[in-house]
Amino acid sequence: MSLQTGLKKVALPAALLLAGLMLPSLAMAEGTVETVSNPYGLDALWKGGDFVARFVLILMLIMSAGTWYIMIVKLIDQTKLFKQAKLANQKFWTAASLPDGLAQLKPGTSFWYIAERGIAASQHHEGTMVEQIDRSTWITLSVNRAVEEINSSLQGGLAVLATVGSTAPFVGLFGTVWGIYHALTAIGIAGQASIDKVAGPVGEALIMTAIGLAVAVPAVMGYNWLVRRNKSGMEKVRGFSSDLHSVLLSGARVGEQVPQQAAPPQSAARVRAV
Repeated sequence: MSLQTGLKKVALPAALLLAGLMLPSLAMAEGTVETVSNPYGLDALWKGGDFVARFVLILMLIMSAGTWYIMIVKLIDQTKLFKQAKLANQKFWTAASLPDGLAQLKPGTSFWYIAERGIAASQHHEGTMVEQIDRSTWITLSVNRAVEEINSSLQGGLAVLATVGSTAPFVGLFGTVWGIYHALTAIGIAGQASIDKVAGPVGEALIMTAIGLAVAVPAVMGYNWLVRRNKSGMEKVRGFSSDLHSVLLSGARVGEQVPQQAAPPQSAARVRAV
């Protein structure tokens, strides 16, 4: 009993001493975990990169901002075009005359421009050099030119999306190659080829490729989506121009029969023949 009592008396102070020694080390470990930050990433890439790496990052940022700006602007323009087409079908064709129908459209819109060009071509054909062209051909040319101008306006900016979608991955790849080259050069000069010395700089360089893909994918998807919406909008524009052309030439829309003059009575025709 005395031996067990003695062991207890010795073990208790030893346990307290061990706990006292471990508590400072645990506190230091917790403090170390809290203060450790990631030495690799975009921040390290920007601070450690040279002017070429920074130029590539800025270029891809500009390409991304331009892509989203163009997609938003073109989407707004297409939405306005669809609303204008609906308004033209509701108000223009129900007017008593072409000038009244033109007054129902908002000035400056696509459908107003086509109607204004067509009406102007039908009313101001004589007295100019173009009077050598017959009236039907002149109206057709004027309406078609207005349609092509609207089509060119809708296509504006899509070339930028196509360019960004096709070049952004290669711009990012160039940044990756440049970053890996400088990382390996620095490692060779330092003479240290451990995994922590290699993985960090190479991983930072690979971020360039990821950024290039992040810029290119929205550009390609946005381009295809906007092109498809442009086709739908141009179908409405061409349908309106076709009907307008028919009205300007014959006074009836496409699909409507033009009222024909009644044939003279047979008796009058016989008298004239005699």
